[in-house]
Amino acid sequence: MIYRFLGVLFALLFFLTILLQLNDPDALKWILIYGLGLIASLLFVSQRMRILWGFLLSCFYILLSVFYWPEQFEGFSVGDGSIDNIERGREAVGLLISASMILILTLLLYGKGKNKPKNPNQTPS
Repeated sequence: MIYRFLGVLFALLFFLTILLQLNDPDALKWILIYGLGLIASLLFVSQRMRILWGFLLSCFYILLSVFYWPEQFEGFSVGDGSIDNIERGREAVGLLISASMILILTLLLYGKGKNKPKNPNQTPS
């Protein structure tokens, strides 16, 4: 039950993130990036997500975060520094949060699979 709750919660968070991107100048790119997280969350809820896909998607988000990390992190508030650095910092941290969310779902899926009995007539311990 808690697994599905987390999957639905993460799907809602990814959906809200997609909605927030609609007024972004490069909205399509970010909608596609966060859409992958939404799809992964929905696959998790429907019990169709694969462990390998979850790990690969987490790695993808981490690599994108490294790519988007600003040369000099200046916080998140406009007025604290260069708007480009602030925007890149926001994007990088958003990608790290996404990686964490997908990794949590993947680890839950992995743990669930490890508790699966090898013999169909055997109950899990």
